[in-house]
Amino acid sequence: MPNVALFKQDGTQNGEITLNEEIFGIEPNESVVFDAIIMQRASLRQGTHAVKNRSAVRGGGRKPWRQKGTGRARQGSIRSPQWRGGGVVFGPTPRSYSYKLPKKVRRLAIKSVLSEKVAANNLVAVEALSFDAPKTKEFKQVLANLSIDSKVLVVLEADNEVAERSARNLPNVTVTTSSDVSVLDIVANEKILATQTALTQIEEVLA
Repeated sequence: MPNVALFKQDGTQNGEITLNEEIFGIEPNESVVFDAIIMQRASLRQGTHAVKNRSAVRGGGRKPWRQKGTGRARQGSIRSPQWRGGGVVFGPTPRSYSYKLPKKVRRLAIKSVLSEKVAANNLVAVEALSFDAPKTKEFKQVLANLSIDSKVLVVLEADNEVAERSARNLPNVTVTTSSDVSVLDIVANEKILATQTALTQIEEVLA
């Protein structure tokens, strides 16, 4: 069973917590992690690219010259693809790049990256992140108390809006909830700062 130190907001350690070995202690599957990252990055593409085909460009409603007798090649429109200013053939059209991996594959990918963070001692567990009011300065002090000076993913419970608003404006800090944690967010940040409640919720979802 993997154990991680449990800290308070002021940086003092308050014992340890035992994590679920089937979620935080498995052998990472790099191939599945790669597939999950490619899927998420593809889903982020807007797919709004577009060109005008021969039916969308302006003009070309009249046949430029008669079919026979001129000695020139037959033409039906000055907006055909071979003409300057004509339509584009086989150009990009608006489309969605998103696709889905099987549910078990997605869960294995999340378990793999979480286990990798625990093995590298890059998971910092804190009892709770509570503030009287949204204060970026106070959250910055919490990071200093916990000796976190690199890119960090802050994982909160779903109803902790004050902490979320306190952290979201800090550089190198990504804020998410236990229900929305993703492989791409975990891989993009060096450390994970998670509340004890959020870790429990993650275990309940992935168990």
